[in-house]
Amino acid sequence: MPRNKEPSFRKSVDMMFDKAVGLLNLSPGLEEKIRVCNSTYTVRFGVKLRGDIHTFTGYRSVHSEHKEPVKGGIRFATSVNQDEVEALAALMTYKCALVEAPFGGSKGGLHIDPNAWEADELERITRRFAFELIKRDLIHPSQNVPAPDMGTGEREMAWIADQFRRMNTTEIDSEACVTGKPLNKGGIAGRVEATGRGVQYALQEFFRHPDDVKIANMTGTLDGKRIIVQGLGNVGYHAAKFLAEEDGALITAVIERDGAVINDKGLDIEELSGHIRANAGVKGFKGGEYVKNGSAVLEKECDILIPAAMEGVINMDNADRIKTKLIIEAANGPVTAGADEILHKAGVVIIPDMYANAGGVTVSYFEWVKNLSHIRFGRMQRRQEEASNILLIQEMERLVGKPVSEEFKTKFFQGAGELELVRSGLEDTMRTSYQSMQYVWHSRDDVDSLRTAAYLVSLGRVADSYKALGL
Repeated sequence: MPRNKEPSFRKSVDMMFDKAVGLLNLSPGLEEKIRVCNSTYTVRFGVKLRGDIHTFTGYRSVHSEHKEPVKGGIRFATSVNQDEVEALAALMTYKCALVEAPFGGSKGGLHIDPNAWEADELERITRRFAFELIKRDLIHPSQNVPAPDMGTGEREMAWIADQFRRMNTTEIDSEACVTGKPLNKGGIAGRVEATGRGVQYALQEFFRHPDDVKIANMTGTLDGKRIIVQGLGNVGYHAAKFLAEEDGALITAVIERDGAVINDKGLDIEELSGHIRANAGVKGFKGGEYVKNGSAVLEKECDILIPAAMEGVINMDNADRIKTKLIIEAANGPVTAGADEILHKAGVVIIPDMYANAGGVTVSYFEWVKNLSHIRFGRMQRRQEEASNILLIQEMERLVGKPVSEEFKTKFFQGAGELELVRSGLEDTMRTSYQSMQYVWHSRDDVDSLRTAAYLVSLGRVADSYKALGL
C-alpha cells in the first residue's frame, strides 16, 4: 500500500480508541470526554548561549484528570510536535488505568537535539523549560509529575527537581515533583531497568498461558526463543539482557541507527552494549555479522520481535514482510494502526505498548510514593524479616536433626530490600494487568486482540472514574 495512506501516530491512537470504545456502552458525551486532550501548553523561550539568543519550543499536554496528579515523561527530540505529545499523553492515561497506577495522563516534549549542546548548556535549557512549566503548576507533586523519556534521563530529572525546589522552598514534598531521579536525589532502586524489566515480566506472563502461546503458533517457554530487538537503548538493552541471561532466550539480531548485527547463536548483549557506547553504533562489532540496512533486519525470521525505539517502525510498507510470531511493543506506538490490521490477519500476536512498556510508570509510581512517605522501602522491616527467617531455619534444623544447605540459608535469610520490593511490585503489576486483558480477550467474541482488550479494560476504568465524579 502506498505510504501516503499511512495514518499518523496521533491518528493511529485515535483509530485504536475508536475500535475499542465502540464495544463499550458509553454515552456520546462521556466517550468524547475520554477522547479529547484536556489542555496543551506551548511555550517558546529564549536562552543566551554561545553569544546569541536561541529560541526553543516545548509542550506539556494534559490528556485526562480523572485522577491526579497526572503523569507522563518529558522527551527531548527534534521530532517533538504537538500532535505527538497529545497522542502520547492519551496513551499515558490508558496505560496508567490498565496497570492501576493512580494517575491521569500527561506528556511533555522539547523540540531540541540534545546531542547538539554541551552538558552545561543543556542544563540551562532544561532549567528554563522547567521554570516555564513550574510557574504554571505543570510540574508539581500533587498536580503534574514528569519522568524521563527519549533524550532525557536521571540527570535531567535531577535538574528539574532542583529547579522546582528553588522555586518552592517550603514544599516538603518537592522531591515528588518528578520521578526517574538518581538514587542520591530521591530516586528508587530499579527505576532505570524498570521498562525493560517490565517487558521481561510481560513475556514471562504470556508464556504462563499455553492457550495464548498456541495462538501465536509457539510452544514451550522463553528458553531458546529467537528474539530480534530494534533499538538497544535503555529499554531494549535491559529487556534483551534479562531475557537472555535469566530466561535463556537467544537475541539473534539487534537493530540500531547505523545498521544491524546478527548472530543466530545469540549475541552477547553486554559486549554489544559496550561497543555501541564506545563507537556510537553496531558497526565493527566482532560478535556478529554487520548489516548496513537495519530496517531490512526487522523482516528477518524470528519468534519474538521487540521494537524498542521509535513509533511507526512497523507500518503499512513493511508489515506484510514481517516474519515473526509475536511482537511486544517496548516502544510507544511502534506498530501503526494500518500495520496492526495486516499483522492480525497474518496471525501475528501483538502485546500492546500500553501494557508492555508500563514498567516505567509503575516504578515511577513507587518512587512517587517513596518521596511522599520520606522513607526507603524495606528500611523498617528488612532486618526483622531476616531475624524471623533465621529463627525458622534454626527450629527446622533442630526438629529434623539435619542442617539446611548454606546456599539455601543465604537466599532464605536475606530480607527484602528496596530493589527486591520494587521488582516484586512490578512483577505483580505486570502479571495481574496481563490477566485482566487476557480475560477480556478470551471471554468476549467481539474482542479479537490483546490491544483491543487492553483498551477495553483501561477505558472502562477511566469511564468508571468519571462516573464517580458525577459525569
